[in-house]
Amino acid sequence: MIRRLTSPFFALLIALPVAVAAQAPAGWMERVDASTDAADPDDVPNVTVTAVANGFEVRNGPAVTLWNPANAATGNYTLEGTFTLLQPSGHVNYYGLIYGGSGLEGASQTYIYFLVAQNGSFIIRHRANNDTVHDIIGRTVNAAVTQPGANGQSVNRLQVRVGATETQFLVNGTVVHTAPKTGMAGRSDGIWGVRVNHVIPGVRVEGLRVVPN
Repeated sequence: MIRRLTSPFFALLIALPVAVAAQAPAGWMERVDASTDAADPDDVPNVTVTAVANGFEVRNGPAVTLWNPANAATGNYTLEGTFTLLQPSGHVNYYGLIYGGSGLEGASQTYIYFLVAQNGSFIIRHRANNDTVHDIIGRTVNAAVTQPGANGQSVNRLQVRVGATETQFLVNGTVVHTAPKTGMAGRSDGIWGVRVNHVIPGVRVEGLRVVPN
């Protein structure tokens, strides 16, 4: 389902029976993907997006992709954002950046995502459409990914550094993967934003921006 996020409330583009409460940045949109796995259901039916001083907080049952259609990048650039896991999920779920996006409102949606999880792992994948996702690199544990401390929280700064011939993926300043700018990994021109997978009680997103290289 697709919704446009306004401040302080959502304006529905498609009316569907899912409760949403939001105070999100004006112009942002969301796409909610409810779980179809009976063994791993969404714990609540809604997604809540709340503005904070330097970004927003996401609390969700279903997975959600968030973006502003005006936020597109081309050429050589660095996309970055800081993600604070406010409370861990009951099992491993991922959150982080998307980029190179197009058609995000339809069945032909495509983008690359770079996400981390509470167990210290990351993934990089290409979503080709509603039904197809390709691994660029599967679940990989790396010491650069901060895991929750005694308070249940963790902070990870994610960066995607797109160059002329390769793309680097960084967590907290450490390069965790480098991919040649060919094939799936070369699809870097397009819309950027964030994705938070399902059943994550809270993630704060701050400092989300693109800067030229």
